[in-house]
Amino acid sequence: MPKLWNETIEAHRHAVREAILDTTWALVTEHGLTSVTMSKIAEKTGIGRATLYKYFPDVEAILAAWHQRHVTGHLEHLAQLRDQAGDAAERLEAVLTAYALISYHRERHGPELGALLHRGEHVTQAQQQLINLIQDLLTEVAATGKLRDDVAPDELARYCLHALTAAGTLSSEAAVRRLVKVTLAGLHPAR
Repeated sequence: MPKLWNETIEAHRHAVREAILDTTWALVTEHGLTSVTMSKIAEKTGIGRATLYKYFPDVEAILAAWHQRHVTGHLEHLAQLRDQAGDAAERLEAVLTAYALISYHRERHGPELGALLHRGEHVTQAQQQLINLIQDLLTEVAATGKLRDDVAPDELARYCLHALTAAGTLSSEAAVRRLVKVTLAGLHPAR
């Protein structure tokens, strides 16, 4: 087959897959997890059920793929913040704030959906990537003398993540930003 034909087929498959993911998420957020069926997804996506089953075996698999795409997007965003030019402490604050806001918005989907999405190998791998990303920034900040030296950066990275996960229980974005400030204060060297 000509290369252009293969590229066209792959682009079409990718577009259909993305449409399935987006449609499923929209249906779940609008109607709830238990009311979404493969038939509804196929109908709303504009494809046949047989085609849908060629892509995914069930609703849970679609949601797992959606979540993996979503998490990858978050990690890419956090990496962009980390890689910006400028002061390491400012970049650390930007990354921690963004992560805290992600945690804040994540909890709005409810416990049932959260339990389904926040499990599996991709979540474990993403967590490790996140720890490494924050640890790298903390190491940069440590080199400037603006980080406490009585706790290793890998431990501080885990401290930050666990502290900022609490953002999911807060009532406003202003409260999330205050939590970030308190977390950052815990990273400063003792006077």
